[in-house]
Amino acid sequence: MGKNSMLVVLVICALIVGGCLNTDQSGDKNHGKNENTKDNESDKQNAYEQENYVPIQEYTGEGFTLRDANPKTGEIAEANREEVVTAVEDFFINKYKTEVDVHNIVSAVDGVSVFVESVGEPHFYSFAIVPIDIKNKEVKTDQVWSQEGQVEYAIKGGLYAMAFEEEFTKLDEYLKSVAKEYPVVGTPIKVIESIKGNGYTTPYYFIAPSGDVFEDLYSLYIQNTDITKEELKLFFKEQTLEPKYLSVGIEFYMQDQDVDPDEDILNNVIKDLEEIKGIPQGVYSITLNDNYIDGNRGIGKKDSTLRRTTPNKVIKE
Repeated sequence: MGKNSMLVVLVICALIVGGCLNTDQSGDKNHGKNENTKDNESDKQNAYEQENYVPIQEYTGEGFTLRDANPKTGEIAEANREEVVTAVEDFFINKYKTEVDVHNIVSAVDGVSVFVESVGEPHFYSFAIVPIDIKNKEVKTDQVWSQEGQVEYAIKGGLYAMAFEEEFTKLDEYLKSVAKEYPVVGTPIKVIESIKGNGYTTPYYFIAPSGDVFEDLYSLYIQNTDITKEELKLFFKEQTLEPKYLSVGIEFYMQDQDVDPDEDILNNVIKDLEEIKGIPQGVYSITLNDNYIDGNRGIGKKDSTLRRTTPNKVIKE
């Protein structure tokens, strides 16, 4: 091979090697960018958690924020609190023939969500919306409304709990015993009063009714809001209620901070629920969170949360 040919070969090899080196370096740079992006996302998440996560025992609902809420609506409502409270109480009396107590007023987009608890039975938590004219700083007390079916759903759950008082008492006692036996806690009543509005709710669970039977039940109540437990029991004796139409969502938090949810505790509760007799008919889901709740959203579920839910809920006939 001549000198010129040798030189060409050496140049080509150099270009190939150089190209390979450049390609590798480019890859390293992109890899670094990906790592930096992940680190930034992780830093943002950690910063959010430090600012908003609160031990469940310390949380009262303070800081809870609805999506796209305008703080000015809450300020106007608080300045006219007595007027807002009266309007909501009248709304529940006039539309649902049910007396309520107002617990909390939370800013929304064009108004405020007012969280309430029923007085007496059927017992439930719910909310109504009061529109606010921000420009004129006016509370539109004649336009109070509720989300379609939301209050009806709450009433249905409360009526079911009335009809099966003994069964719910047994469920309550069992879940209280879980909190004594294991290092877990439920949701404080103050939180339920202030931000939940989930219908029939206790520190350890809430219930979700559905189906035609509950539609008939609601109609029965609206016709006679003085309905008795005996009448409710008779109603259910005459109906066929499949378990799938009544969901019971159980939720616990770990008692101690910086402790991951314990899978053994979850499995033991599941086993107990499968074996226990005399609790309400329905399908049961179980959730076990760590100790912290997102104070901004009022939610305890995270990536670390353990749960038994659809399609493997515990079915009680």
